[in-house]
Amino acid sequence: MFEHTSKLIMGSRSTVLEGRKIVLCVTGSVAAVECVAIARGLMRHGAEVFAVMSDMAQKIIHPYLLEWATGNPVVTSLTGQIEHVALAGKHKDHADLILVAPATANTIGKMAHAIDDTPVTTTLSSAIGAGIPIIVVPAMHASMYDHPGVIENIEKLREMGVRVLAPRREEAKAKIPKTETIIDQVIAALTPNDLEGRHFVITAGPTRGWIDRVRFVTNPSTGKMGIEIAKELTARGASVTLVIGPTAQEPPDNVEIRHVQTSEEMLETVLDSISQRETYGFISAAAVLDYVPEDTIEKKIESGKSELLIRLRPTKKIIEEVREKFKDILIVGFKVESDVTDEELERAALSKIDKGICDYVVANDAHREGVAFGTDTNEVLIVGPKGTIEKVPLSSKRVVAKHVVDIIAAHRK
Repeated sequence: MFEHTSKLIMGSRSTVLEGRKIVLCVTGSVAAVECVAIARGLMRHGAEVFAVMSDMAQKIIHPYLLEWATGNPVVTSLTGQIEHVALAGKHKDHADLILVAPATANTIGKMAHAIDDTPVTTTLSSAIGAGIPIIVVPAMHASMYDHPGVIENIEKLREMGVRVLAPRREEAKAKIPKTETIIDQVIAALTPNDLEGRHFVITAGPTRGWIDRVRFVTNPSTGKMGIEIAKELTARGASVTLVIGPTAQEPPDNVEIRHVQTSEEMLETVLDSISQRETYGFISAAAVLDYVPEDTIEKKIESGKSELLIRLRPTKKIIEEVREKFKDILIVGFKVESDVTDEELERAALSKIDKGICDYVVANDAHREGVAFGTDTNEVLIVGPKGTIEKVPLSSKRVVAKHVVDIIAAHRK
């Protein structure tokens, strides 16, 4: 039998779910229209996805669509193949996780009371009995979600060890969370909590140096690298404060976000965030301006001038300020060079470590294709006190983030 071409996307974004089998249970909420994007997103992180649909879900989207999305046959009824046991029974080949997205109030109630009258609820009862991790993603009208019986059923599921995601409250509805949020929760559920109880402060994105009220100098950083590190840290149990400059990227939902614009604001916010609670590590992934206009003009500069000179002054180095004030904190810096060899890149990174500023440096060369600013990929050297610990070839930024966090998790103060 040939491999379904829909599976060609597997692992295209990262391999964090490689080798994992995930069952996507779809019930009769209109939010079922989102399940294709959820399935495809999980596959792009390497997962194999199998769909199970209730009768009502099949009235909203056709099983053929999910068969195309996953590249696997869709379970629409239980047969002599005992599909619920094959996917979620007590045996070594069962699924790694069951994701119910969307989950109606009806299905939540049946789950809580072991009522098995659809392929979805029967699969879920088997999974609960087998101790397989389950994530439930409610989607319904807000008045239904607020029903005391539904609230009680959700709490009952949580007592059973089922993870229930909070919906988005919009337009009097308890809407399904963003696809990226759901995927992040799946990754977290299948990732070891080796950083549980540790707090990190991360910077991401660019900063701005204002020339006048409408003009500024900046750089092309998007903040993607810092955001992916934040996601990887939270997936492994850490708490994160993300100090992020102006960017169009959406930060993850499960971190504390502190928005800033200027280099000075970023410095003040970082120091404040570290001092507010016991912080294990600081990761400086932002592209902070080295120079900003010496003076900001309070009104808009008139156009039409034949020449305009802007004097620049250096900014304070955030990692140096952090090291001076917090001697024992773990610091991971980022170093961007342009058109250099790996040896030169390593030497530039080592200079920060030799000076006692950083414990590790993630170095890259912006001159190389697909690296650094404005890309979804990166190629880095991770450098420690004795030189390069690891070279990560051109990979998605989520993969790079995993390599960086692996080294953080292995660090011993």
